[in-house]
Amino acid sequence: MNTKLHAICDSQGRPIDLFVTAGQVSDYIGARALLSGLPNVKWILADRGYDADWFREALQDKGIRACIPGRKKRKKAVKYDKRRYKRRNRIEIMFGRLKDWRRVATRYDQCPKVFLSAIALAAVVIYWL
Repeated sequence: MNTKLHAICDSQGRPIDLFVTAGQVSDYIGARALLSGLPNVKWILADRGYDADWFREALQDKGIRACIPGRKKRKKAVKYDKRRYKRRNRIEIMFGRLKDWRRVATRYDQCPKVFLSAIALAAVVIYWL
């Protein structure tokens, strides 16, 4: 009944790649799906849901530095750049602007493919036209 939207955005908060999962699914599934589509960048900003050792190692293998705060239950604290992490608000603003479209906010579409198409259409109109 509910879904999670995972997105890769550029430095200005414009979506580059989108992926939809079921609401009860972990964020790791979305991270694994979007990992191959990551552009060649120096840094990645993500929230606590994406904090996993395997994800950090995969980013490091690609030459990307992770700015992801550690989960609260993590035994060993992870250091991250707090000043850089504040720029993550651009991603939250992007999600908010997508939800301004009523079709996206209320999820009229039952089929995930049609719902993702509606999100992609909204993103193209808002950010790329």
